[in-house]
Amino acid sequence: MRQIEITALEANQRLDKFLLKYLNQCPKSLIYKGMRTNKIKYNGKKPKGNEILCVGDEIKLFFREEQLSTLESEKNIKKVDIHFETVFEDENLLIVNKPMGLLTQKDTPDSHSLADEVLYYLQENGSYNPKVSKGFTPAPCNRLDRNTAGIVLIGKNIPTLQSLSSMLQTKEISKYYMCIVLGRVTAPMILKGYHKRAEGKNEVTITNEYVPGAKPVETRLLPLKTNGRYTLVEVQLVTGKTHQIRAHLSQIGHPIIGDPKYGDALENQYFEQKYGLKYQILCAYKVKFELCKAPLEYLQDRVFTVPAPKIYSEICAGEHIL
Repeated sequence: MRQIEITALEANQRLDKFLLKYLNQCPKSLIYKGMRTNKIKYNGKKPKGNEILCVGDEIKLFFREEQLSTLESEKNIKKVDIHFETVFEDENLLIVNKPMGLLTQKDTPDSHSLADEVLYYLQENGSYNPKVSKGFTPAPCNRLDRNTAGIVLIGKNIPTLQSLSSMLQTKEISKYYMCIVLGRVTAPMILKGYHKRAEGKNEVTITNEYVPGAKPVETRLLPLKTNGRYTLVEVQLVTGKTHQIRAHLSQIGHPIIGDPKYGDALENQYFEQKYGLKYQILCAYKVKFELCKAPLEYLQDRVFTVPAPKIYSEICAGEHIL
């Protein structure tokens, strides 16, 4: 039998989710069977699994130690090179600037990601100890495409991770992007439409009218500089769907330059030959904390920005986008 006392590192999450992390090699079905058959007790009682853990709660696992050893494996954090830049960090939150070309999360077991770099970084600076915090792993709260640079928010504890996720979902954190689009944009625009993912491939469509299975989206556009043929714009992502900015701008006839999926092939060829640009020029350059939940009240009205990648200034100078 093993007894676990919940600390502040594990509190404020569902019991079943904690157990799936703690017994990270255990099938979900076996965890629920253990709760039904009294092999798992929560504060001396048979649990349902949806209980929210509090500091001081007691979990008892009535398995033999040899069996438990097969149901858990130690987290091994590999040493990796760090490619991100730290924008802000305190005991709750890490804000980083992700470079172009780096995945936010793994897409295959062997791939390298920002999440890997963050875990190694936090372990090295003493913010995260996988041997102590078996029921929680720091993780990015927002995801950027591999070739989109910019701000990613990472929760360093469960209350922060939950608050960030909630604030992003309820639009209490505003996200702003910068990109260069084809065509002349001279006035702010509020774009509304319906977003639907294509079956069997990583692609979406935006339509003006509702189609079955589509979700409403909103994208706001503010022109910054133009040369008449191309425009540097700020985009506020009101809803946050896959490829929303790229597909929405393409739908209105202003595709992002360099975008291989939703862009203009001839324009993309020009920018690849002249500037070596192979992917969409899109940067998540600013976030604003509009309405903060605990434990992040102290970030109320804070704004964090990162510089756009160097290629932005090269293209703006080369194309006289002034």
